[in-house]
Amino acid sequence: MEMNANYTSFVAVGDSFTEGMSDLLPDGSYRGWADLLAARLAARTPGFRYANLAVRGKLIGQIVNEQVDVAAAMKPDLVTLVGGLNDTLRPKVDMGRVRGLLAEAVERLAPACGQLVLMRSPGRDGPVMERFRPRMEELFSLVDELAARHGALVVDLYGAPVLGDQRLWDADRLHLTGEGHRRVAEAVWQTLGLDAEDDWRAELPPAVPVGWPARRTSDIRFARQHLGPWIMRRVTGRSSGDGRPAKRPELLPYEIPGPDGTPAPDAGPRGLS
Repeated sequence: MEMNANYTSFVAVGDSFTEGMSDLLPDGSYRGWADLLAARLAARTPGFRYANLAVRGKLIGQIVNEQVDVAAAMKPDLVTLVGGLNDTLRPKVDMGRVRGLLAEAVERLAPACGQLVLMRSPGRDGPVMERFRPRMEELFSLVDELAARHGALVVDLYGAPVLGDQRLWDADRLHLTGEGHRRVAEAVWQTLGLDAEDDWRAELPPAVPVGWPARRTSDIRFARQHLGPWIMRRVTGRSSGDGRPAKRPELLPYEIPGPDGTPAPDAGPRGLS
C-alpha cells in the first residue's frame, strides 16, 4: 500500500551524505541517493520539483543556520534531513548541543512540509567505527524520539548489516559508493510506502580474502590521500564545504538524467544542479 502517491516536490537537507559523495559521474560531479530518489519520483509525477541544499562537511549547527529555514520556506511535499554525524566524528563534541540543534531542525521542518524523513545513517565496519559508535547511537536514539513526536518517517540504514560492508564504501572510508547510494535511495523509496524495486538489504557475495600486504598498501594510501588532509582541516578549523554553494539551491522542475548524469535526449532546458 502506498502512503502517498503524489509527492510533487522534494527538498534534501544535510551534508556530504546527501550531496552524494562519492557517487561520481563522468563529468566529475556527484549524484547520490537524493538525486536517484528525485529521478524516480519525477518519473511518476509530471512537474515534479527538487532542491538539494546539502553541502559537504557541514555540522548540525551550520545545517540549522543555513539550510533549515530555506527548506521550510519552500513548503515541499517531502523533506529529508540527515545531519549531526559530522559532529559525532569530531575528537571533541558537545552531544547535548547536537541533540538540541537536531531537535530544533525537526521542529522547524515538520510543520512546513507534507512528510519529513529522518535517517539512522549507515556505519562502515572497522575499528574506527567502534570509537564513535556510542555517539552515533545516542544521535540515532534521538532521531527515533523526534520522529515519533513529530510524525516523521525513519529510514534505518544503521540497522542494515550490508551497509557496513567495506565494499560499499569509497576509498576515503567516509562516503558510500554508487551502489551504496542506490541502496539508500531504494530504502527511502520503500519507507515512503512505494513499490519495492529490489531488496536493498540483500547481502553482497562473499568477499575475496585480501592479503596483508594489499591491506597495508591500502591503509597507507588512505592515510596519505584522505586521513591526513581530514586531520589538517580539523587542526586549522577549515571544512571541505567552505565557500561551496548548495548542490541545487532552488526548488525547480527536475529533468530525469540519462545514465551518465546528463539530461535525457528528449529533455528540455536543464534546471540548476
